[in-house]
Amino acid sequence: MSLSIEAERPAAAPSAAEPTLSKLAASEPGYQIIRRNGAVTPFDPSKITVALTKAFLAVEGSNAAASRRIHEAVAEMTEQVVAGLTRRAATGRTFHIEDVQDQVELALMRGEHHKVARAYVLYREERARERARAVAETKPVASAAPLLHMKLADGTLIPLDAGRLDKVVREACADLDGVSAEPVLTEARRNLYDGISLDELALAPILAARTLIESEPNYAKVSARLLLDKLRREALSFVHGRAEQATQEEMSVLYADYFHAYLKTGIANELIDPELGRFDIARIAAALKPERDLQFDYLGFQTLYDRYFLHVRGNRFELPQAFFMRVAMGLAIREIDREGRAIEFYDLLSSFDFMASTPTLFNSGTLRPQLSSCFLTTVADDLDGIFKAVKDNALLAKYSGGLGNDWTPVRGLGAHIKGTNGESQGVVPFLKVANDTAIAVNQGGKRKGAVCAYLETWHVDIEEFLDLRKNTGDDRRRTHDMNTANWIPDLFMQRVEAGGDWTLFSPDEVPDLHDLYGKPFKTAYEAYEAKAAAGQIKVFKRVKALDLWRRMLTMLFETGHPWITFKDACNLRSPQQHAGVVHSSNLCTEITLNTSADEVAVCNLGSVNLAAHVTPDGLDQARLARTVTTAMRMLDNVVDINFYTIPEARRSNLRHRPVGLGLMGFQDALQTLRLPAASEGAVAFADTSMEVISFHAIQASVDLAAERGRYPSFEGSLWSKGILPIDSLDILSDARDGDVELDRSSTLDWEGLRERVVTTGMRNSNTMAIAPTATISNIVGVSQSIEPSYSQLYVKANMSGDFTVVNAGLVHDLKARGLWDEVMVSDLKYYDGKVSGIDRVPADLKALYATSFEIPTEWLIRAAARRQKWIDQGQSLNLYMAQPSGRKLDEAYRLAWRLGLKTTYYLRALSATHVEKSTLKGTDGKLNAVSATVPVAAKAAAPIIVDIPLENGMAVPNACSIDDPTCEACQ
Repeated sequence: MSLSIEAERPAAAPSAAEPTLSKLAASEPGYQIIRRNGAVTPFDPSKITVALTKAFLAVEGSNAAASRRIHEAVAEMTEQVVAGLTRRAATGRTFHIEDVQDQVELALMRGEHHKVARAYVLYREERARERARAVAETKPVASAAPLLHMKLADGTLIPLDAGRLDKVVREACADLDGVSAEPVLTEARRNLYDGISLDELALAPILAARTLIESEPNYAKVSARLLLDKLRREALSFVHGRAEQATQEEMSVLYADYFHAYLKTGIANELIDPELGRFDIARIAAALKPERDLQFDYLGFQTLYDRYFLHVRGNRFELPQAFFMRVAMGLAIREIDREGRAIEFYDLLSSFDFMASTPTLFNSGTLRPQLSSCFLTTVADDLDGIFKAVKDNALLAKYSGGLGNDWTPVRGLGAHIKGTNGESQGVVPFLKVANDTAIAVNQGGKRKGAVCAYLETWHVDIEEFLDLRKNTGDDRRRTHDMNTANWIPDLFMQRVEAGGDWTLFSPDEVPDLHDLYGKPFKTAYEAYEAKAAAGQIKVFKRVKALDLWRRMLTMLFETGHPWITFKDACNLRSPQQHAGVVHSSNLCTEITLNTSADEVAVCNLGSVNLAAHVTPDGLDQARLARTVTTAMRMLDNVVDINFYTIPEARRSNLRHRPVGLGLMGFQDALQTLRLPAASEGAVAFADTSMEVISFHAIQASVDLAAERGRYPSFEGSLWSKGILPIDSLDILSDARDGDVELDRSSTLDWEGLRERVVTTGMRNSNTMAIAPTATISNIVGVSQSIEPSYSQLYVKANMSGDFTVVNAGLVHDLKARGLWDEVMVSDLKYYDGKVSGIDRVPADLKALYATSFEIPTEWLIRAAARRQKWIDQGQSLNLYMAQPSGRKLDEAYRLAWRLGLKTTYYLRALSATHVEKSTLKGTDGKLNAVSATVPVAAKAAAPIIVDIPLENGMAVPNACSIDDPTCEACQ
């Protein structure tokens, strides 16, 4: 039989696929195929159709009944193959014939045409043997490699420098265990052709190295170093105004000269603040450490390359150490010894011990240094206030700020409007406007706008609020892009546990509830209930608290929203109770700051890389203390340097000076310490590690207060009364009449620090918050935030593409026990990236490398509660459930409340998708070998009684996709 992809198209009637194929070919002109003999010919999608059709006919015959089905299947798979090739083309527009055949094979396997796929594979193998025999029979005396040329930007052809390609690949593999330059060079050379462009030449070894990552994680570093070589050519050529390239070895000498030219280029193009040019540049350049360019993994470096490095019309001119120094200089711009501080900040960032948040990395050292991550606003109950809030959202989001809006003051559906003598449509129509504004602004074109709306549980519109993310109903009352969160008072949870009633009100008739919490809220709320019963309140509704709670969990199950957050825990433990009320959290639920009509809360974030501060012997407290001290200074500087787009944000930030120091790499730290996440040891480490961070963060703020002065609203705060975060647990416990399960153990000298806080004061009203770190943890190459791993082998999809990710720690442990081989790679794919189902993996490794969906949710909540006692703000806590049910959700969220957590974040649940059972070899960057948890809309469910009804025993909640590349909530 003949299945060759290279076969000529026979003269026949047009197939059903032809209109689509011609459209694809017309829309993607210029793609080329490298034949096995090195010849380059135009890419013709119709030949894919021919090959697929022949494969089917060879196996299934050509009877009329099968003909239509075959043509439909072939048309669909051809589109998949063409889309897969062109979408992954990156900067190149050329494919090797083997790449095309790989994609055809994958399309057949994905379509579950197993017999056809098997025949196709066998045919390819037979043809390969025939070619090998033909080569052997000719036995040429000498076979000189064909002379290849590369095409410069002006079209000039020059001989391809094979020697440099060899040197760059070998340099990229140097000093890395388990890697070799030969397989990279072999695969790269296979994709070379005469007339190859410089970009394609640079791309060839990168793609070659990427195919090897699944078998050896260190090839991720090789791929990053090869991409670095491509960036060096771009950057050096642009800043010097001439074609130039350099190896890593050469850059150890050239980096300082490059940095001078880089600054001049950035300033001339109005991308860098001219003030940076007035630093002692010689001193700054001498402090650069070129060797730190080599520590990136491919995912992190590609992310920086695509989204962070400065560029002019797509021409990147910022190398990694220049990037970190630009950020550091921007943060040190108002220091007295600004060169010394810039070098100190640079050392911390470039070492990966600490990483600033994305807005800081984007904008520090630029003309508009909007460095803050989060903004919290309260929306007023009138048209001017509502549309001012929408405008503020747009201005704040423009420079990459994430938003949390408190919508509780806006009157509910049916409430009286005095000015028009009409009735209000409620809060929902305005939420639709806010939703569409966030998408339109699009964070200055860098990433999707992101906003979260909060509503208190007593608001009369709460039931409609719960439905905002549904895919059914009136689309004018839906917000498909906005995140939503319930802002729940303790009284509601107490009514749920008691099986009591709950009354919904319009805020214009109960205006003080918005600013009350704890026992004063209970008193006022019960008084309003009495008024409603007496007919003195017009708009209200009485429901069963348990029914409303069940509906909250049902919507969380079905749509992933609204999130569950707790008003009283946020306020009763807030250091700033004297200065106002916490009315909501932020986009990712870790910020708990006061808002009001004239203050928009602002928080400035950065995260400690906990994995860098842990050895097998334990936590390196001295190193962690140094990191935290410098990081707190950097974050405090943000307050004064920051570019504020609205005056309310500036007023709030300068008055309270809050910062949010967080952490990432917690899972990596546990694995270094050999502590399974589902263990008492992991819970204890969460406690002790956060205690050390908390102690030194507070101490650093005291030191800054001694140097620079207290924050203006310090007097009257809990700090001024000697009440630290660990002490505020008593306030929460008293408000709940002791009905709270809280651990109060400690190990450090808190009494001495408490005395310093009272006598010296604090520089910052708030010091800690644990953000999701989804992007900066990729840059650093560690696990996100406090998250457990959800797979040990997967393909991560984000705005920069698809990336094979393998847990290097697991590979190291399996190698040490002689278990890492191709069979293990295959088994990991078969078991969806989990080791639990692989018999030959020892029990201790199964426990240590259990994935997030294998860890009982209770362990994650307990660890979070032990952290929460040390934190003056909150933490982004995702909950994972492999098989969620109403009962499990109820137990988990009630436990979170009883343990004193302030907020929770996404509910993440497994979908029906799983690891591709096919190989990744030779296809990385061309397929998602491991599917992330993809949100799938479940069937509409009735209010839960005990468990959420399941459709045919299976339902998948529309929870957040773990790696949805369009989701920027946690980037």
